[in-house]
Amino acid sequence: MDVLIAGASIAGPVTAYWLRRYGFRVTVVERAPELRKAGGHAVDLFAPAMDIIERMGVLDEVLERRTGTERATVLREGTRRLVTIDLAAFLGALSRRHVEIMRDDLSEILHRATEHDVEYVFGDQVTAVAEDGMVTFEHGAPRRFDLVIGADGLHSGMRGLVFGPEERYTRWIGGYVAVASIPNYLQLTDATLGFMGPGRIVGVYSARHMTDARAVFLFRPPSELAYHHRDVDRQRQLLRAEFADIGWEVPRLLDEVDRTASTGAAFYFDSITQLRMDTWSRGRVTLVGDAGYCPGPAVGGSTSLAVLGAYVLAGELATAGGDHERAFPAYERQMAELVRHSRTFALNAAKTLIPNSQLGILALLAGARLISVLPTRVSRAVAKLNSKGVRLHDSMVVHD
Repeated sequence: MDVLIAGASIAGPVTAYWLRRYGFRVTVVERAPELRKAGGHAVDLFAPAMDIIERMGVLDEVLERRTGTERATVLREGTRRLVTIDLAAFLGALSRRHVEIMRDDLSEILHRATEHDVEYVFGDQVTAVAEDGMVTFEHGAPRRFDLVIGADGLHSGMRGLVFGPEERYTRWIGGYVAVASIPNYLQLTDATLGFMGPGRIVGVYSARHMTDARAVFLFRPPSELAYHHRDVDRQRQLLRAEFADIGWEVPRLLDEVDRTASTGAAFYFDSITQLRMDTWSRGRVTLVGDAGYCPGPAVGGSTSLAVLGAYVLAGELATAGGDHERAFPAYERQMAELVRHSRTFALNAAKTLIPNSQLGILALLAGARLISVLPTRVSRAVAKLNSKGVRLHDSMVVHD
């Protein structure tokens, strides 16, 4: 059977790997002209996703490219006292097996694991999908596929073609996130530096193998902002307007963002938005990862959820012998509860991670520091009591 996957970031290559392993012929189409190698932003792989990564035979490569961030030092607005958090201990309490890795590093590893067995088409995108599986492209000739999978992220073009406008399914959950590539002028290697004020967070980090750094901005405005997700100039204006009155390193960071973004360096800006769809499948088409069930960028563990979703989708298609009328409903049943819990987790995380008060900031920093200084066996035992909260992503079951 011939399967087309739209999107070559994370969910697309993982789905392609497992489908090819099960004997399907797979083509991946990617709108970008080549595989993105700008470093991206850091993403988390929790235990279930790590188990799948190991089964794919790329665990050593993932471990080699982990960021290596071990601690965070945070300055609270209005104070001079720094709070240091042992991130290795903190994350050890949340997951029995966790890796932080730059998104584009992970994408490159997954691409290498599939490039010899999967057809990749860069610089093109799907423009229409017919009921019989005939697919037309912006540049390439039309081709017929037995199945079509959208794995092209929160702003999925495939979802728009098959299910309609994005605004039908999105729900803003109160925040925004921006990440920019900047020079590593603070000489960071294994640490994150941060600043927290009511409704606003700024962080700077790098990775052991990177020569540059990333500036991260999280904020909660009183109402939703008006901009297009590809209008970088407008996004930078909104970012500067939100953070212009903050001291610390922020003026320098905003200047660096303007300089690097204007030269085409990595810059990401998006709303913390959830997708709420009753079904991810229609006819021969289904969605996987953020394209179908993004719980919220930066707050919902969407990368781990995407890896698990891709694995489950491919497994159900293999079990059903490629019969999508059986496989797609089975895939949705397997993932439905995990997606619901991830949405709830993200709603709570968006409020917790970007507190709107000094009291909320104090509580967040105190809690994180407490977990990081407790003996690992104690913090893990406490965390396991909350499998739908801080241990949600570790509680997801990976079937064989």
